[in-house]
Amino acid sequence: MRLRDVLAGVALAAALSLSGLTTVAAADDPAVATVTAVYASFETALKGGGGIKDRLAAIEKTMAETFDFPAMVRVAVGPKWKSFTPEQQGALTEAFAQYFSTTYANRLAQAQGGKFTIKPASEPRGTGRSVETEVANGDGDTSQIDFLVGAGNRVQDVYLNGNVSELAAMRASFGDSLKAGGANELLKFLRERTTGMLAAKPAP
Repeated sequence: MRLRDVLAGVALAAALSLSGLTTVAAADDPAVATVTAVYASFETALKGGGGIKDRLAAIEKTMAETFDFPAMVRVAVGPKWKSFTPEQQGALTEAFAQYFSTTYANRLAQAQGGKFTIKPASEPRGTGRSVETEVANGDGDTSQIDFLVGAGNRVQDVYLNGNVSELAAMRASFGDSLKAGGANELLKFLRERTTGMLAAKPAP
């Protein structure tokens, strides 16, 4: 695994697994409202306790509503996406959504005392809007996590410190599967990783 992948995963895991969450958000900014809904579902998952399946159940519906998984999987796969059949694209989109949501539910297992603040106004970023959040852990250390919100006010990517893309890290991790067997091998990879996370026993 590349160092960039490790750094992105660790930092995002810390940022997305904090209990005792607080937000400051502008109700009249749709992009901010989207991110507020995402974090609210994470807070619900943390308060509910239980294992990864319980956390997934708490966040899955909100993530399906607030993340643009069809657009995200196209970016994560890259140019080869156009060579896949509609059936392969549909299966990959479904598997990617399950994998992405399960990944976040898994990260929530690392919950520690902390808080986050959502900047009350989004900023233009390309064709979308960037919603900046600041996450502090129990020791007061902070990280900047930005959500790229696009068409329909749905999240299209997540950035660490403004420039480390979640989708770029995933695209790197998908490369070997795509080279080995194209769509079918990537589909197998996504399903196996999802099943593995759901079956893993919590750390003592």
